[in-house]
Amino acid sequence: MEEQALVIALVGVLGIGAQWLAWRTGWPAIVLMLAAGFLAGPVFGIFNPERAFGDLLEPMVAIGVAIILFEGGLSLDFRELRHAGDGVWRLVIFGVPIGWVLGSVAGWLAGLVWPVAILFGGILVVTGPTVVMPLLRQSSVQTRPSAILKWEAIVNDPIGALCAVIAFEYFRMISERPGATLFEVVPPMIFAAIIAGLLGYAAAKAIAWAFPRGAIPEYLKVPVLLTTVVAVFVVSNKIEHEAGLVAVTVMGIALANMHVSSLRSIHPFKQNIAVLLVSGIFILLSSSLSIDDLAYIDPRINPGFILFLLGLLFVVRPATILLSLAFSSVPWNERLFLAWIAPRGIVLVAICGLFALRLTELGYADGNILIGLSFAVVVTTIIAHGFTINIVARWLNVKGNTRPGLLIVGSTPWTITLAEEMRALKTPVMIVDPSWQRLGAARKAGLPFYHGEILNEATEHNLDLAPYQVLVAATDNEAYNTLVCNEFAHEIGRDSVYQLGASTAEDDKHAIPPSLRGRALFEAGFGMSDVIERSQQGWIFRKTTLSDEFDFEDAQAKLPEAAHMLLLLRDNGRMRFFTHAVKPEPRAGDTIITFSPPKAKSPEEVAARKAERATGKVQTT
Repeated sequence: MEEQALVIALVGVLGIGAQWLAWRTGWPAIVLMLAAGFLAGPVFGIFNPERAFGDLLEPMVAIGVAIILFEGGLSLDFRELRHAGDGVWRLVIFGVPIGWVLGSVAGWLAGLVWPVAILFGGILVVTGPTVVMPLLRQSSVQTRPSAILKWEAIVNDPIGALCAVIAFEYFRMISERPGATLFEVVPPMIFAAIIAGLLGYAAAKAIAWAFPRGAIPEYLKVPVLLTTVVAVFVVSNKIEHEAGLVAVTVMGIALANMHVSSLRSIHPFKQNIAVLLVSGIFILLSSSLSIDDLAYIDPRINPGFILFLLGLLFVVRPATILLSLAFSSVPWNERLFLAWIAPRGIVLVAICGLFALRLTELGYADGNILIGLSFAVVVTTIIAHGFTINIVARWLNVKGNTRPGLLIVGSTPWTITLAEEMRALKTPVMIVDPSWQRLGAARKAGLPFYHGEILNEATEHNLDLAPYQVLVAATDNEAYNTLVCNEFAHEIGRDSVYQLGASTAEDDKHAIPPSLRGRALFEAGFGMSDVIERSQQGWIFRKTTLSDEFDFEDAQAKLPEAAHMLLLLRDNGRMRFFTHAVKPEPRAGDTIITFSPPKAKSPEEVAARKAERATGKVQTT
């Protein structure tokens, strides 16, 4: 028991540590997690999950994969298909059989016997949300190719598992009864998948009915949802092996498109649980490897292994995409991008681990090879695609805007002027307001705008929020600003949502608790009436660029005494706001934006200020 507790703790530390290191370095998180698990397991022998958990390891991993697929399904809204629908259905209908055939041939080239190669080829049609979603988060890819990759990853995962089950059941049947045909295997499998899908849909319908009607108390909603997912998965697997993956995927997609408002409150939790599960499963699986499992993929022992990997990267995936999307509406540059990006993840490894044991029981010695081969595929594809996705996206012109964007809620003269200043500094900006009349000034200035309610659920599908890493809520309603910041804090980050503060001391007495608010703009905590009053007095925004010779103190000496620092803009486009709680540290190369009176200091005043400081520096800008 103590060993199991130690393994759980180490898995958590290694998994989350790898995720943190990926965030700091920009490296693909999956690569770091695989490396951490491999070092902790077969290399240094710090722990062995199979010894610690025994027979419980397989169901633990299986349930974790099921929850990950369900969480991925919750992110799929059918409204996205208006951008990517043509490509998605082609990759499901045509891409799966093409990829299966070509993957089987590649497995045969790797030296696998045909039955094992065919089963492995079925598993290879999966890509997986556990690797695709982190890659899309770390890179900035345009909407359509990003949506196609996301839908393909989540929808094809259970389909790939079913392909492997069909192959396994067929070979099991012919080993027991030579002469059996595919028609004796495929129709029952399809029927079982349909039943599992209907079970998942029924569970989603029950949740969608119970949650909004108060049949489940708020504190039990997450436990009930997770318990239902696990129950649906287990029951469906009783119907047919791996049918549970179909059921939980259908359940997630169905719930996502029933638009249950009460599910919005659990989004942060489901994202957190997905991160924990992805980290844990990768560490567990990679640390479960043995040196013997990797002997087969040694090129000195098996030269066909290199041919297999090259064929997978440069023949199987490109041919699958280009044949599936032939004569489609997807542009050629996006087809070529999709033809390259196909990282594999947890589902591939988990299913290979499951069928390796079953194939060995049927007498296929190559079954054990699948474990090492699946890890080699995961590592190769993640390194090849993870480290090149930005380069290829830029080369094929499917790269989105890489500079952090600013989303401004509320169209007022002050926000219009701020947006113009930021646009001049090449920062992507978007003004959102439900009033067409108030947006008139933004339209006249030629600024990007969105006419609609930012809190409306439809907005996240009609407006691509991915380019905007900072939000400023600056309407004349403080409570509304707080509501907007609180709603987007979990998605953008609590430290990246800002709002104007209370307008008067009297308002401040009845202020909304700071824990609910966004960060208050300006160190003085100006409210909307404050900035309106100063704008009427002629206050303006000023830009000052710092250098080694002209530092922050020099900039302050040049500005009017009453000027207020609003934000600084780094060379890479990152925005850091001055707030009542945080004062960023300016450095050379930063651009300081201030809100200040129209009259600047005279040269004599600046010189006097400099003399007081007695720094002896020379102003160059």
